[in-house]
Amino acid sequence: MASSAFLWVKAFHIVFVAAWFAGLFYLPRFFVNLADVAPDSHAERERLLVMARRLLRFAMLLMIPALVLGVVLWLGYGVGLGKGNGWMHAKLALVLAAVGYHHACARLLRGFEQLHNRRSARWYRVFNELTVLLFAAIVVLVVVKPF
Repeated sequence: MASSAFLWVKAFHIVFVAAWFAGLFYLPRFFVNLADVAPDSHAERERLLVMARRLLRFAMLLMIPALVLGVVLWLGYGVGLGKGNGWMHAKLALVLAAVGYHHACARLLRGFEQLHNRRSARWYRVFNELTVLLFAAIVVLVVVKPF
């Protein structure tokens, strides 16, 4: 039977991961709207930028404990260590991809702030769907442990 501390760490890891991904699900929606803003709509553009900055910062604050708690589960409690845990290597690669996605969102936001966006709202809609695929793949790997 798992220890009480392990279960608390696991529960909070899941909560922070879900909350972090909620931010990643929504942040590119601001980019969709920003890409559609008329050039003369300065107030609307600034309002969207403020909200996007706040969400990016909040998502970053959620990402940090999600990653720290994941490392505690992995190295502190041995989750995914040993033979037959290839799923953990795949999961870690996808987690690194999620961190990269988060940083890509920060870079895209800076592009909007500097008026350097060259992508369409449609491109951002597709970009937005990548987080759903990442999240689904990570959950499947953790629950099913296919290899």
